[in-house]
Amino acid sequence: MAEASRWHRGGASKHKLHYRKEVEITTTLQELLLYFIFLINLCILTFGMVNPHMYYLNKVMSSLFLDTSVPGEERTNFKSIRSVTDFWKFMEGPLLEGLYWDSWYNNQQLYNLKNSSRIYYENILLGVPRVRQLKVRNNTCKVYSSFQSLMSECYGKYTSANEDLSNFGLQINTEWRYSTSNTNSPWHWGFLGVYRNGGYIFTLSKSKSETKNKFIDLRLNSWITRGTRVIFIDFSLYNANVNLFCIIRLVAEFPATGGILTSWQFYSVKLLRYVSYYDYFIASCEITFCIFLFVFTTQEVKKIKEFKSAYFKSIWNWLELLLLLLCFVAVSFNTYYNVQIFLLLGQLLKSTEKYSDFYFLACWHIYYNNMIAITIFFAWIKNMFLAIINDTYSEVKADYSIGRRPDFELGKMIKQSYKNVLEKFRLKKAQKDEDKKTSKGSGDLAEQAGREGFDENEIQKAEQMKKWKERLEKKYYSMEIQDDYQPVTQEEFRELFLYAVELEKELHYINLKLNQVVRKVSAL
Repeated sequence: MAEASRWHRGGASKHKLHYRKEVEITTTLQELLLYFIFLINLCILTFGMVNPHMYYLNKVMSSLFLDTSVPGEERTNFKSIRSVTDFWKFMEGPLLEGLYWDSWYNNQQLYNLKNSSRIYYENILLGVPRVRQLKVRNNTCKVYSSFQSLMSECYGKYTSANEDLSNFGLQINTEWRYSTSNTNSPWHWGFLGVYRNGGYIFTLSKSKSETKNKFIDLRLNSWITRGTRVIFIDFSLYNANVNLFCIIRLVAEFPATGGILTSWQFYSVKLLRYVSYYDYFIASCEITFCIFLFVFTTQEVKKIKEFKSAYFKSIWNWLELLLLLLCFVAVSFNTYYNVQIFLLLGQLLKSTEKYSDFYFLACWHIYYNNMIAITIFFAWIKNMFLAIINDTYSEVKADYSIGRRPDFELGKMIKQSYKNVLEKFRLKKAQKDEDKKTSKGSGDLAEQAGREGFDENEIQKAEQMKKWKERLEKKYYSMEIQDDYQPVTQEEFRELFLYAVELEKELHYINLKLNQVVRKVSAL
């Protein structure tokens, strides 16, 4: 990243100092240009793999499965489910109709279905959907003794320790028998708990009528019980027109208080990444990013070897290391994500009669997007903005250390301009009279400032500014010849920055006073 500039403190000759300054500025500009190229490359990586089609695909799918109401009940959709009855109405209505598209709007048979559904005629349903339930055991909570005669059963909230692993109901198929997880998908973080994989699972049929009969059978045999705590509905789609996969998860949580809380996840991701020429351009940017990362890491290692323990005393260096760490994590996520796509995608696409678990790949795609977003945030905010500020103030300090020039004394110039304006409008006596008054001592000066409308805080602040300015002048404006070349320290940068801020405040205050004077003169 852009290396902090160094400050001159004197020199053997003006020519030597001028040469050093030119070399420093040239080096800084080269580093900033290199870093600017790095930022452009990082932006291409961040925004190059997303496109508006992802938003539109999520929008149409969420509208279909979340906002479609039960026939005859306009207010009953997935978002408004509050009871078990509403849940079964959704399963047998909007969900069933949304998953199975086997004919055109004029009831003609769809072309070349090949035993697959075409949602909205353009999105192929990959494999078959899966429904999964997690339950808790009875007696996972304690009923107060006075109420045990009224209620003997107690089902607590969901935890891995409270989970029910026993078979129930008809005990004949997988939906009635507990199945362990055979997937690497992360656990689901819901409103009421963190739910692990596995549970009571069944997959839907390729036939719409068979699936409907399945739902009716489960409803009549009370597949949902008092111990039910969450039901997941998972399925995946692929749209060849925009080369996007849409991984969908609908979640219904059953809290111990009763009722149902619904949530959902729609992930439109590009799993087939390198197809077009633009995709290969993105691949070249990924390689360039790795080269930049190697170069910047080498620079930081050299700095650590040069400054040793002093390197870790600067907060900017720690942020530099944090950014490098984020870059390495992002590269690791991307590498693992692409390897898993290479290993799993072919197998998932072949499983047309089984549930295809694309949720694992979608989650890693989201992890990578989040990490690259954090990386680009620190890259822009920290390394660009703060590096430019540091370089600017370093050059200012170098100018002051070469020699103190009157035209750069901003504070005195502002004060002198203010005095000239007051004298012009005859609201302040001439300089000779002021010199006489200043010879009476600091007590008379404070008394005079009080009479002119300045309060005690303003007087104390002015005295503090004067002492601060004298101390900085003594430190930075020294004319002693020193032939050293020292790096910027954190304390020096802080002092100079605070001094500049105070000068800006003083300029703003004087402008306000000047405006008041002008308004008074105009009113005369």
